Amino acid sequence: MKINSSTFISSSSELKQCPKSDLPEFAFIGRSNVGKSSLINMLTDRKNLAKVSQTPGKTRLINHFNINDTWFLVDLPGYGYAKISRSEKPKMDKMINDYLKRRKSLRLTFQLIDSRHELLPNDRQFMTWLFLNHISFVIILTKSDKLTRNQLSQNLKSLENALAEFDPSPLIIPTSSVDRRGKEEILKIIEQNLNP
Repeated sequence: MKINSSTFISSSSELKQCPKSDLPEFAFIGRSNVGKSSLINMLTDRKNLAKVSQTPGKTRLINHFNINDTWFLVDLPGYGYAKISRSEKPKMDKMINDYLKRRKSLRLTFQLIDSRHELLPNDRQFMTWLFLNHISFVIILTKSDKLTRNQLSQNLKSLENALAEFDPSPLIIPTSSVDRRGKEEILKIIEQNLNP
């Protein structure tokens, strides 16, 4: 698949504000500062489609981007919020949970994990929540250019072992917004899931 057009459509603070459309949707979510905006910009060949920030937790809303007029890329707020008030957290959790559980046009969720670290408790917790709620997901390992081939291989093996409890185990795709690895694999998976 080649992305020829990518347009920001809307930001929503709750499910009912999301675009009224039957286009299939593919959601991207991960811990704060995992490299989500950089990955989205790499996938779409746009420098600033998703705003990259040095401040973790910048995404606070559900952001819809129309891709090729055939599907939506959905940028979700991160979990493990960096700087968020205690009163804001339940609202954010509800917004994300409502979208993932009730959005009928959602085809697949991509959970982003930093390839440099072992699986963190909030990564595992979110993954388990997706699995228990029967939400299809793929694991994207970000920043894999920062590891040697051996380090990446070891971290992949460790992650595969950690995911052995899930049946079926989710697919894992190492990516890098710097050298663009993983781009074709992600777009191919999206293309394969465009039609029900």
